[in-house]
Amino acid sequence: MKFKGIILAGGLGSRLNPMTKSVNKHLLPIFDKPLIFYPLSILMLSEITDILIIVNKDDINLYKKLLGNGSRFGIKLTYKIQDKPSGIPEAFSIGKDFIKNSNVALILGDNFFYGQGLSELLITSKKKFKGAKIFCYKVKNPNDFGVAVMKNKKIVSLKEKPKKTKSDLAISGLYFFDKSVSKFSNKLIKSKRNETEIIDLLNIYLKKNKLNYHILGRGAAWLDTGTPEGVFEAGSFVYNLEKRQGFKIACLEEISFSKNWINKIQLKKSIKFYGNSPYSKYLQSLIT
Repeated sequence: MKFKGIILAGGLGSRLNPMTKSVNKHLLPIFDKPLIFYPLSILMLSEITDILIIVNKDDINLYKKLLGNGSRFGIKLTYKIQDKPSGIPEAFSIGKDFIKNSNVALILGDNFFYGQGLSELLITSKKKFKGAKIFCYKVKNPNDFGVAVMKNKKIVSLKEKPKKTKSDLAISGLYFFDKSVSKFSNKLIKSKRNETEIIDLLNIYLKKNKLNYHILGRGAAWLDTGTPEGVFEAGSFVYNLEKRQGFKIACLEEISFSKNWINKIQLKKSIKFYGNSPYSKYLQSLIT
């Protein structure tokens, strides 16, 4: 069954004030690219080409100016507005008409992923897909995250920011769901925070024995860029890797070009779009 993608890029970004008082956090720079490029690149590396970006009303035109309808990358982008943050599962209510009968990958717009073999892992995860799948990452501070508790290599429970837990497996901001996700999301009751909770949605699949997982290995990186420290860490990571290895992380046009979604003529249009910048020069190097 076809997979579609959703990027949840609304929210207030209050943890990043004053930086986000005038700029949406997903448009802040992570070294040489806007943050939104990074989650979008993950969906593209997963070979998902029909993508919904959920944004704030005041920011939608900025996203359209930057990304357009996706044709520059050989994909299809649509946008929907989130009036106010009401929990991650709200993405599936907002995107109900977009999802229809497709499977869907949801990625949080402030999550940064990197790892050798990540693209192959995500593409493989889409094959013969059923239920839901989470991607876990071992952390030192599990009490700051939602965690998956395992027994005999099976998920036995999910905990949201537990005060005490033996599990060090944080649930990252990347999720795969089947077409039932919108129906299940509509059944959720808001928590004390007056939001629907992703843990409650995942628990529905767990109780039905339809929740799968993959643990991202030691060679992978997962960062939450929703804090000043996270923005700095992600930017430093990208800078150092690009400087040492000479290629760019989350270069959307390069991904598209390598997958034959765009040709040289289309790539040249992007070179012109970005003007006389290091990013443009990198794109030029792909065809010279």
